[in-house]
Amino acid sequence: MTAFHVMSGADNVYSRPVINRIGLADVFDAIRLGIADFREKPSHYVFLCLMYPIAGIFLAVATSSANLLPMIFPLIAGFALIGPLAAIGLYEISRRREAGMDSSWRHAMDVTRSPAFPSIVTGGLLLFAFFVVWLVAAQTLYMNVLSDVFPRSISTFFSEIFGTPQGMQLIIWGNLIGFGFALIVLATTVVTFPILLDRDIGLVAAMETSLRATLANPVPVLCWGLIVAVSLAVATIPLFVGLALAMPILGHSTWHLYRKLVAPPIV
Repeated sequence: MTAFHVMSGADNVYSRPVINRIGLADVFDAIRLGIADFREKPSHYVFLCLMYPIAGIFLAVATSSANLLPMIFPLIAGFALIGPLAAIGLYEISRRREAGMDSSWRHAMDVTRSPAFPSIVTGGLLLFAFFVVWLVAAQTLYMNVLSDVFPRSISTFFSEIFGTPQGMQLIIWGNLIGFGFALIVLATTVVTFPILLDRDIGLVAAMETSLRATLANPVPVLCWGLIVAVSLAVATIPLFVGLALAMPILGHSTWHLYRKLVAPPIV
């Protein structure tokens, strides 16, 4: 696997980048810089991110049948678990703009020519596997708390969820389990994909760097995770259309947060 730069970089050396300590002000400054990236060419970025509201609507429609109705919320919530990978093209745009290079939207696919692309693909597969585990956990919880008999209509489903003690129990445990999944993904990927674009250090080293950055800056990183969760939740309310605005801003901001969390390499 080292030949594919998954365990380590191209030089087969396991790198441990230096982690900076940041404050909450740095988190909000990263968001400010992300908004500046978005405002540079907003029409291009919204075009890039139309896939997110379209995908969200598709998920809702696909699960509107009786058998899959209980999976609507887990699917929408789990959609955020693969967000770090989904925004990979936006990291590339921010990277190019920071370097003074052409940052037009067509360069979002340049990540496929990155030496670290095998590591990025492997990381994406791990996120998708985590997404599937979350869906299985959510379905198992639903069947254990309520029943294995799925609701016959949307009204019946909502009355069971919000009108029964079992439904409230499902909400509480579902959110607690979801928080655990989100926390793991946040800690292990907050800088993983940006650093792979910036430096070909290998997936394992990138994830370890992300974990160290989280442990060194728990409050700022948790604040960032809360901002992401709230932003995505609000963006899904108007038929997921808000994702076309939230996703690019969060994606660009993630790049700038990475720049603040990880010190540049010593030349």
